[in-house]
Amino acid sequence: MDDLTRRIAAILRQPQLAGLATITEDGKPWVRYVMTVASRDMVIRCATFVEARKVRQIEKNPEVHLTCGVTDPHEMVPYLQIQGRARLDTSREARHGFWTSMLAKIFDGPDDPKYGVLEITPYRIEYCDVAAPEPQVWTAG
Repeated sequence: MDDLTRRIAAILRQPQLAGLATITEDGKPWVRYVMTVASRDMVIRCATFVEARKVRQIEKNPEVHLTCGVTDPHEMVPYLQIQGRARLDTSREARHGFWTSMLAKIFDGPDDPKYGVLEITPYRIEYCDVAAPEPQVWTAG
């Protein structure tokens, strides 16, 4: 793993609030907050209601954009701009594997039929550092 990939992975593996953009049915961007965490393979996941508007939008157009990395607005730290493709996973394995007690406030457990996991597979990530004039770019190989 090269240095850029390591720095990106260190940001992605922290559970955090992120801005997720999808494309609406009429072709307009729409952004909402989601709580994300990534696995070692850099697939980013977040919980969602299966019937959520974002799920319908992703079914029509899986292209998404995610911004994450700043957890405290008073700290100037590197952040990520991510282009990827998303899909809904409602398999038992995905729902149980992503489940945390925090989700119990929203869903009736990992087998709740309203609960699903969005999986975002990045293909381009910009590592933006406030000390650098241009971002460093990672692309999926």
